[in-house]
Amino acid sequence: MLLSLVLHTYSMRYVLPAAVMMGTAPTYVLAWGAWRLLSAVLPTRFYREVDDRLYTIYQSMVLFFFENYTGVQVIIYGDLPKNKENVIYLSNHQCTVDWIIADMLAIRQNALGHVRYVLKDGLKWLPLYGWYFSQHGGVYVKRSAKFNEKEMREKFRAQMKAETPMYLVIFPEGTRYNPEIPKVIADSQSFAEKEGLAILKHVLTPRVKATHVAIDTMKNYLDAVYDVTVAYEGTVDHKGQRKLAPSMTEFLCKECPRVHIFIDRIELKDIPEEQMYMRRWLHERFEIKDKLLIEFYDAKDSKRRNKFPGKSVHSKLSLKKTLPSLLFLGGLTASMLLTESGRKLYVKTWIYGTLIGCLWVSIKP
Repeated sequence: MLLSLVLHTYSMRYVLPAAVMMGTAPTYVLAWGAWRLLSAVLPTRFYREVDDRLYTIYQSMVLFFFENYTGVQVIIYGDLPKNKENVIYLSNHQCTVDWIIADMLAIRQNALGHVRYVLKDGLKWLPLYGWYFSQHGGVYVKRSAKFNEKEMREKFRAQMKAETPMYLVIFPEGTRYNPEIPKVIADSQSFAEKEGLAILKHVLTPRVKATHVAIDTMKNYLDAVYDVTVAYEGTVDHKGQRKLAPSMTEFLCKECPRVHIFIDRIELKDIPEEQMYMRRWLHERFEIKDKLLIEFYDAKDSKRRNKFPGKSVHSKLSLKKTLPSLLFLGGLTASMLLTESGRKLYVKTWIYGTLIGCLWVSIKP
């Protein structure tokens, strides 16, 4: 009985973070909506500046839970510039925590508010968040023949015109690498073999369309491309086989002791412009990722496992970067919920905000 209670308590470690992150969403949307209305008559760049600051506050609160609360060790390899840049962030994709990894790097460059995503089209229906991500500069894309290149280019041009800082996150694999769904991995490898490309073991064959459109449209606006490889320690079973990467819930339950992040900063001049050649270049980058992950998971020498080659830094995030945001948003939400009128506004924001958001994303790209 006692053991069951202990296990249940341990598994509930995610409840507080989830309640706070979800619970403060209406407060955040109300603050953002008020600014959106006030800035309607101002140049777009003024709206973007404050929007980025608001986004920094919310995501800093998120990172309080994913870093300070979990106590995860963030191990960084390669060359992460200290200063913020306009970049495209390319990464392997294995779980929902991958979105948070981009935040972990961006906050270390004081660029957290600049993070924007290329997202699967279905995510636009998320309550409150789906609408807001689009407003913050995110781009929703459909797969294969439904991919709308024109809309994507227009959105990037509008952001450049507004001088929007860009930390654009793209996962070129298009879906997560999941060892529990071997058919997806097998299909990816079969496609690579058919196209005469190297067969990859720990990543899927990347798709080039979104990456090409983003780089081609913004090539004179960007400073670099960050090629990022992520590995979560503890994702190998007793037989040495790779397991599913941690979900957000598992991560918040402190089931990942360390996350390893390898960064390779690439100059735009080193990337081919033509889509056909960029496709080959992107696959070669994923070959490098695959070799890094083979070393991480499968190295014959056990001392070389669970780490990437080269020098690394254990990067600890200061509470000064995250705790004030938690206290600010938490305090605002608590104040709202203390009054009857505040509670009514809170509930209406969830309901009408979701409905308006779904209507908006259904008619706007």
